[in-house]
Amino acid sequence: MLKLIYYVPESHLESTKQAIFAAGAGGIGNYEHCAWQVLGTGQFKPIKGADPFIGDVGELERVEEWRVETIVPENKASDVAKALKASHPYEEPAFEFIQMVEVNY
Repeated sequence: MLKLIYYVPESHLESTKQAIFAAGAGGIGNYEHCAWQVLGTGQFKPIKGADPFIGDVGELERVEEWRVETIVPENKASDVAKALKASHPYEEPAFEFIQMVEVNY
């Protein structure tokens, strides 16, 4: 099992979640569409060649973004990553997968 963490502006919060859920993320036992999210501030500076969704080339930008965490089966990671990239407004969405250790209890 993997944990997906990604950052997204408010305008695309729900649409990215729906896309990754449709691709297989967010299932825990008898529950689906499971996620945890918190609002924070991201920053970036687009450089020459960038086509930023928010901000201007050469200017440091700070923007409110949501950090979203959810669970992804390993065999769905590629599909979920593709769905996230296709639904995310940024050229280079920031995301990561973290390997989780399953514990029997």
